[in-house]
Amino acid sequence: MPTEPILELDDLRVRFPTDDGIVMAVDGVSFALAPGETLGVVGESGSGKSVTSMAILGLLGKRAQVSGSVKYRGQELVGLKEKQLRPLRGDRIAMIFQDALTALNPVFKVGDQIGEIITAHREISKDDLKKRVVSLLEIVGIPNAVERADQYPHEYSGGMRQRAMIAMSIANEPDVLIADEPTTALDVTIQAQVLEVMQMIKERTTSSIILITHDLGVIAGVADRVLVMYAGRPVELGVVDDVFYRPGHPYTRGLLDSLPRLDRRESSTDRLYRIKGQPPSLIFLPPGCAFSPRCPHAKAGLCDHGRPELQVVLDQHESACYRVHELGLGLPVGVQ
Repeated sequence: MPTEPILELDDLRVRFPTDDGIVMAVDGVSFALAPGETLGVVGESGSGKSVTSMAILGLLGKRAQVSGSVKYRGQELVGLKEKQLRPLRGDRIAMIFQDALTALNPVFKVGDQIGEIITAHREISKDDLKKRVVSLLEIVGIPNAVERADQYPHEYSGGMRQRAMIAMSIANEPDVLIADEPTTALDVTIQAQVLEVMQMIKERTTSSIILITHDLGVIAGVADRVLVMYAGRPVELGVVDDVFYRPGHPYTRGLLDSLPRLDRRESSTDRLYRIKGQPPSLIFLPPGCAFSPRCPHAKAGLCDHGRPELQVVLDQHESACYRVHELGLGLPVGVQ
């Protein structure tokens, strides 16, 4: 019997009215998150990754116009009032924010802030609370956890603050953990440590994880499936190995080709690939495929008419490209 998804998004759309027009920040995102699964969400800045995560938790504010469906264990979240969403936030659905320094309150001890997340959702004795806080700090790899719990955020290094944020997010053993750029602004050594903690969480808990990042290397290390977004729209969805080794969309292939490679020849024409042009304005999106003005394979009269929807390339690998089969996309790299 198939496992019921923990979280389901169906045609999620987010609009922001501005003086210049309507910003289509998220334009038709759909996916189902299985128990224990890690879904990576990648794309350039402005592709709608973070807005999608904020829409799930209802954190976009009153100006945002949210439509479509977000269901947690079958319960519709879109349209719920703040008092109805509050019991879910930090308990059943938790989030690791990008900047731990601004997310942590500088005037409260780290241990107290973690403890507050716990007591906001359940009753617990002071002794048990202290033990739980220390245990959480130990789980995420913070040394001398008893002493560190009584310190303030400014006494932590950048990597330790990020670990403390992760400890807060898993304090109530949530069903869904949303990590929004958890390794941004960290050096590569600390990034590796944070990713190790993420992997450990996946192994020790039953939490499903949505990992939002622009770093394809991070996705390759910890994700099961990956959703590629461009200009607020999903352009590819599939198992990590399928997307990495058999990319089914020209944008995904461009992202992968942009990565530095040790086997790349040092000729002036083969040093580092880049996708030409810039992402479109989310107010004035081009007709048809949003990527067509930058796509080397765009075909006039086809790619600029009508928005391409995700279609199955092979098994559970989906692509939103009109020419996916014609171009041999979805096949192993080099087999076109």
